[in-house]
Amino acid sequence: MTGKSKEQAAGLEKRQRLTVWTKYFLDFMFYAGILVTISLPLSIHWIGSYLPQFEQHYGILLVIYFILGVSAVLLIHELRRIFCTVLARDCFVQENVGSLRRMGTISFFIVVMGMVRCAVCFTIAMAVVIFVFVIAGLFSKVLACVFEEAVRYKEENDMTI
Repeated sequence: MTGKSKEQAAGLEKRQRLTVWTKYFLDFMFYAGILVTISLPLSIHWIGSYLPQFEQHYGILLVIYFILGVSAVLLIHELRRIFCTVLARDCFVQENVGSLRRMGTISFFIVVMGMVRCAVCFTIAMAVVIFVFVIAGLFSKVLACVFEEAVRYKEENDMTI
């Protein structure tokens, strides 16, 4: 192997390791998100002992956070699906376009639920979460368009060959 091909192989291996570790991290977040969502009745009650407004609005906050938790788990599920195609080295597929579109929609839904949450119990942290998910939703929708074009180019190229 030449020096340049050794460097390319090392760079590819490093990227592959990063991708695999990211996939493991997403798997952890997925299952941890499920556990956190399931534990919400106890968590919100516990937080209510420190923040009286959480105790005051226990029922509505439980529903809001449950919906937010399920939405976050669905978002991570879509990311995991995309990472499976990355690991298979076949990223530019129509399924990823659909996943990115769904991720954008879920992000915007999280924004709406965050606004409902702010109406019940405003915190600066939730305002930041809303801002982040507006950006994430826009990014996902734009990236879906980019991926759709890439898939189209790839399919045209595959037909040419």
